Formats: sequence, C-alpha cells, structure tokens
Amino acid sequence: MPTATLREYQPKDLPDLYDVCVRTGDSGEDATGKYERPELLGDIYVGPYVHFEPELAFVLDSGERAVGYVLGTADTQGFVRRYREEWLPRFSGRYPGPPTAPVTGDDRLLDVFYHPERMLRPETAGYPAHLHIDILPPYQGTGNGRRLMEAFLDAAAAAGAGAVHLGVSLTNIRAQGFYRRLGFHEIEVAGVGRALVLGRATAR
Repeated sequence: MPTATLREYQPKDLPDLYDVCVRTGDSGEDATGKYERPELLGDIYVGPYVHFEPELAFVLDSGERAVGYVLGTADTQGFVRRYREEWLPRFSGRYPGPPTAPVTGDDRLLDVFYHPERMLRPETAGYPAHLHIDILPPYQGTGNGRRLMEAFLDAAAAAGAGAVHLGVSLTNIRAQGFYRRLGFHEIEVAGVGRALVLGRATAR
C-alpha cells in the first residue's frame, strides 16, 4: 500500500487539495466531469477554511503531492460571518448569482456557495467546530483517516472548541462506519435531506 506523511497544511498544497476535493466530491466518489464548474467544490469546501484557519488544516503527503486532507473551523458561527463578509466578495462577478430554483448539480453548488448560513442550525450549537475530510482511494483504509481526524480534534480542542460536527451522505455507508468507530454519534437535525449529521467531543 502507498504510504503518506501527515503534516500541517502549506499554501503550495492548495491546487492538490482542490483536486482531491473534486476526485472525492460525489459522496466520496470521483466527481470529475459531473460539474461544469468543478472549482466550485474547492471554493466551498476547501478555500475558505485554509484561508481563515490554516492552523486547523492537515494534509497527507505522498512525497510528491497532497493526497488527502482534513480542514475545518473551531467556530462555525464566526466562520459563517467571515465567509459572508470576506470570502464571497472575493468572487464578485466570477460566478452566476444564486439560482432561485436549483435544478442542475451546478445550480445546487451555487446555492450552497451563496448561502453559508445553511451551516447555522440550532441542533449543532453545542458542537461549534465542523470539519471536512477527504482522501484519495489508494490512501484509504490504512489508518490515514484516523491520523487526520486525531490531528484535527487536537487542534480544534486547543482552539477552544469542545465538540465538533460533520455531515455525511446517507449513501456513504463506509464513511458512516469510519466516523462511528471514531466515537461520532448522530445528531437529530431537521431539513438536511439525504444526509446525516454526526458529532462528538474534541477531547480524546
């Protein structure tokens, strides 16, 4: 099995992280060719996190490139405010405005991109941190995911977050099992469609 080194994020990793985001962007499967604007995935799920809180971003390094990552925020409410006030203005004129009735996959991404307030749910108020983790398939199943998660949990705890939450597709059974083995439990959240919201304390 290929090996990878866990290390802190560096700005030079950004293109690799965007690539990993696309290649795992369909509920863990490859989303290459699925969207007309695949860079939107990275602009939603990677860019703002490493821009605002790079100290919470960790990567798997194959020796040639980043092949996996975990990133997130210790304060979802503060992150949403900064996303609205600082991140969205960076993209003025780059993308069409939010669709009034999302139909296509690109429409749905644009809807997510322009509405960060979707992350603010009363049910997760007690889990102020949230995260995203993605790893290319050859590097899955060998303990790399656990190593990334432990690095994030320690960093989020040090940043003052007592608990963390994340979303996972109902169809991604493998990911659900991974999170539950790490001690995550389901949080009852209304209106999340075909997804589960899971949470746990950051203390290990």
